[in-house]
Amino acid sequence: MAPPMKLRSPAGLAAGLLVTALVAATPAAAAPVTVDLRIEGPDSTLFEGPVTTDVRPMQFTGDPATHQCDATTVGGTSPTPVPTRGAALAAAAASTPFSLLGTWDAQFGASFTSIAGVSVAFDPATNRFLGEYENGQFAQVGACADPIAAGDKVLFAYGDGSEILLSLTGPAGVRAGQPFTVRVTDAAGAPVAGAAVGGATTGADGNAAVGPLAAGEHDLKASRTGAIRSNGLHVVATADGTIPSPAGPGGLPLQDVTAPVAGLAGIRSGRTFARGKGPRTLRGSVTADPSGIRAVKLRLSRRLGKACWYFSGSKERFVRRRCGTRHAFKIGDDPSWSYLLPARLGRGRYVLETYAIDRAGNRSETERVVFQVR
Repeated sequence: MAPPMKLRSPAGLAAGLLVTALVAATPAAAAPVTVDLRIEGPDSTLFEGPVTTDVRPMQFTGDPATHQCDATTVGGTSPTPVPTRGAALAAAAASTPFSLLGTWDAQFGASFTSIAGVSVAFDPATNRFLGEYENGQFAQVGACADPIAAGDKVLFAYGDGSEILLSLTGPAGVRAGQPFTVRVTDAAGAPVAGAAVGGATTGADGNAAVGPLAAGEHDLKASRTGAIRSNGLHVVATADGTIPSPAGPGGLPLQDVTAPVAGLAGIRSGRTFARGKGPRTLRGSVTADPSGIRAVKLRLSRRLGKACWYFSGSKERFVRRRCGTRHAFKIGDDPSWSYLLPARLGRGRYVLETYAIDRAGNRSETERVVFQVR
């Protein structure tokens, strides 16, 4: 059987398919969120694009049964109903539409066997299954137990779980007939060598010279053995390398597809602070963006011995959780920001991360520092 075509909307070729979720029959307890959903099958991308969902149940195609999918059951970590990775997947399946088949376990939640007519069931011969990721991290809980936030990158990818995740970046507009540079990294931002993209192969620095391309619109993806294929990069090749304005004569209806760059200031990775001298004010900045900044987010986790905490923005304090739990919170939309903690950080090993989302839905790479307070 030939590989399926990736599901995309003709009106959204530049930025993927915008899917609006069907609202559950009962009133939702949380506001809708928009995330970047991607589904990588065994041989091709099955879906890629932004999806908007509210709290909604999980329902498999052709099955009248509905299952609670709001992070309050089956190992969920939220005390109140919130949108989840499973809700985003179910919303996309219902609105695109594509088939979504699987089984439901009262203890673990949803397991998926087929998406868009392609088998993603566990294969005992290869140990491959449908892995689930959020913001580049392998999921610690099931799809219906994991809360999502606006701008999150949600990935379902068929593999054995050992693969690295490829990320592809490059220009949105290039000159037709001239090569240009793209970059391939892993989920942590490290360069990946040996990845194939646009007929070229990345070097040790993760860069590859692609092209030249004929005038028109092109979609690129990076792939490599032992890796999950990358996000798509939509490139428009024109005579002068600029993207025509939608308002101009013959303009292309393109959106901003370039993410801002987020950075941290004042704390370098590897630094150790003396007891009582731990930082209290966190600072950073985001580069200018043509669409404007919609949200700047922080994630701060602490580990002391075998105990772990994450900083809750809503509670303004550290909350004890199992190690590996990662929650980001919005601190505003100011490109030059600072955040005052309620007190200086105490003893422990800290991981501080920030990222930004522009008003076109593009999410920056995560900037990360690791430091200690003695």
